[in-house]
Amino acid sequence: MADTGSMTGKTVLITGGTGGIGAAAAIGLARMGARVGITGRDRGRAVEAAAAITRESGNPAVDIFVADMSSQAEVRRLATGVLATYPRLDVLLNNVGGFWAHRHLTADGLEHTFALNHLAPFLLTNLLLDRLVASSPARVVTVSSGAQSMGKIDFDDLMGERKYSGSRAYNQSKLANVMFTYELARRLEGTGVTANALHPGLTSTAFSGEDPALGVLVKVMRPFMRSPAKGADTAVYLASASEVEGVNGQYFADRVPKKTNASSYDRAITARLWEVSADLVGIPVGARTGD
Repeated sequence: MADTGSMTGKTVLITGGTGGIGAAAAIGLARMGARVGITGRDRGRAVEAAAAITRESGNPAVDIFVADMSSQAEVRRLATGVLATYPRLDVLLNNVGGFWAHRHLTADGLEHTFALNHLAPFLLTNLLLDRLVASSPARVVTVSSGAQSMGKIDFDDLMGERKYSGSRAYNQSKLANVMFTYELARRLEGTGVTANALHPGLTSTAFSGEDPALGVLVKVMRPFMRSPAKGADTAVYLASASEVEGVNGQYFADRVPKKTNASSYDRAITARLWEVSADLVGIPVGARTGD
């Protein structure tokens, strides 16, 4: 993964930073001089990851934040901790996510895939938005997936109560990442903060580790997958490269802007998803708009 520029003096928060793409991105950005914060559910694992990031990057400025981001209360606690720790925040890299073949609910009574993959970054970004704006120019980078192309936002069954499949839930959540990015970009116009999303490519990570059904398939496919460092390349690029400074509301794959699911360009749908999401996490619908 090639370095794309200096990040000295910049602060970056990476969710899901204890392994896979998140840890690889942390190493890449720390190597450029950034102060990096990573989130993880388990403190022991987070401590080990921070030590590895420091060792690989040669940069000791690595902070850990412990939170189970499927819980809205923990996302709020995380945001409070980040705001108390960082007087400025230059980059928020929304990376946390997962796939579950079987439907189960979070502590908030929400379908787990939608809650973790979409609502967690939606809520965290909104809670940190004022700090990002105050630190501008700043960037919000969200890891989506090529699966967004197969997604559909089913407003009548967002939580998969009527019909559930792991792939359907995952595809929907990754499309939601893109729609969130596009709507956020519109709301951030004129603030100096940009929002972009990306497809990391099929990457060898542990995102299916809690689901044995998918784990078997991943083992078969692993030899054909990218390394975490390669999967993190576009995320690092969007977080640091001077050539994308000011680029807003785009979706990238291999550092190149790409088209997304046709429905993601429907402003009525993206606005509705924002409204529904805001209601589900309990924040004002009209918070910070560039209109």
